[in-house]
Amino acid sequence: MHAPSAGPAHVVLTNPIDPDVTRQLAQHLRVTVAPDTQPDTLRAAVRDAQLIIVRAPLPADIFEQGPQLLGAIRHGAGVDMIPIEAATAAGVLVANTPGANAVTVAEYAIGQMLQLSRRLAKIDSTLRTANWAAARVQADTGTDLYGRTLGIVGMGSIGTALARIAGAGFSMRVLGHRASDAPMPEPVVRASLPHLLAESDYVVLACPLTEATRGLIGAAELAQIKPGARLVNVSRGAVIEEPALIDALRSGRLAGAALDVFSTQPLPGDSPLRAFEQVLLTPHMAGITVDSMRRMGELALAQALEIVAGGRPRHLVNPDAWPKRRANPDLSAT
Repeated sequence: MHAPSAGPAHVVLTNPIDPDVTRQLAQHLRVTVAPDTQPDTLRAAVRDAQLIIVRAPLPADIFEQGPQLLGAIRHGAGVDMIPIEAATAAGVLVANTPGANAVTVAEYAIGQMLQLSRRLAKIDSTLRTANWAAARVQADTGTDLYGRTLGIVGMGSIGTALARIAGAGFSMRVLGHRASDAPMPEPVVRASLPHLLAESDYVVLACPLTEATRGLIGAAELAQIKPGARLVNVSRGAVIEEPALIDALRSGRLAGAALDVFSTQPLPGDSPLRAFEQVLLTPHMAGITVDSMRRMGELALAQALEIVAGGRPRHLVNPDAWPKRRANPDLSAT
């Protein structure tokens, strides 16, 4: 095992974070930003690090390569980028920043629903390349969100924020599906997945990726979906069986989709999804704005300092690691 280096603890950022937060981190810790996110680069970066702040997938053996690592903090909510079992076995504390970008993702979902309902992207491109009349006639097929039914799969902080905006702002009827029996927030009506799919004009996937949700929306589920519905995925690409999604788009069962995540990322250049004009594609950025980056960074910073001080981070994901956490080598903070 490497001997701890003198001076402040070393934190590795897999990717840059908010500049103001980075400056605050540097007041307490030694900060390194990985030059890229390739597995070997990350392995080398953590060899003398005590913390890693995660915005990219970590290799499965990262905690073996970083023998001094005390914590891995997800700059975001979903922790599928971190090998949790390996962290727990190694006594590495894993934390995340839940809720910090919930409103940001919810606003993205609403924005994409409006784009799909009014065909705004298509109208914009038509107006730039054709005449006024050709663009304006496309408005005849637009629809309102007002009074439509929204189905949300996953009623965590994102689903809750989305339900509030859709219900209060657009008078939408909101159905919600969640694995637990926890109460639904207002104005959400609990629904089974088949009922939600059959009733909803818009379906938003906002659930975490787990073994239970992997492949949750496949051919059978898409066959149950209301004809002409539109799908928005702000969860993870693996929640949808992509070939079944492509079939549903080709057949017209789905009138459109807005996809921020994909089964393979970056989205391959030959993906059939690129050919559908009724599909909106974004590069996994639903939760990224200047505001959300600052909130996520500040919460990650607070937990980094908690871990270095020997404390339990407020959003500990793997509590089983706490009793066997790696010994804190009495690191000093400047």
